[in-house]
Amino acid sequence: MTVTIYGAACSSTRKAKQWFTKNGIEYTERNVIREPLTVNELQSILRMTVEGTDEIISTRSKIYKDLDLDIEALPLQELLEIIQEYPRLLRSPIMVDKKRLQVGYHEEDIRQFLPRKTREHQWLQWRKNHLRVAEANR
Repeated sequence: MTVTIYGAACSSTRKAKQWFTKNGIEYTERNVIREPLTVNELQSILRMTVEGTDEIISTRSKIYKDLDLDIEALPLQELLEIIQEYPRLLRSPIMVDKKRLQVGYHEEDIRQFLPRKTREHQWLQWRKNHLRVAEANR
């Protein structure tokens, strides 16, 4: 399954790409500054969120502060059009496949994109290593 990475050219997006490459997971990348997301694409991403627009909007970004948005008061369609016009409002990266979504690069959370068997194997290796360390410290 291919993961799509939506983002700007930033260190978090670079880290995500490196992680996917290192773990042999296919991905496609889309720079949302050069090629903004459509309203339909934004709606698809929002359907996968738990916290809605709060999850994908970068409230610490300069553009968010400059626009002085009250996102709670805006109709969703209008907000999506504003995001399309000002893609720097989005947190970066936003990574999606058919079943999963992750916003921002987090070393532990990104593991959700690993196949289950790989995650289980890594967990067993980690546990075995920690048991060895515990035995050695006795």
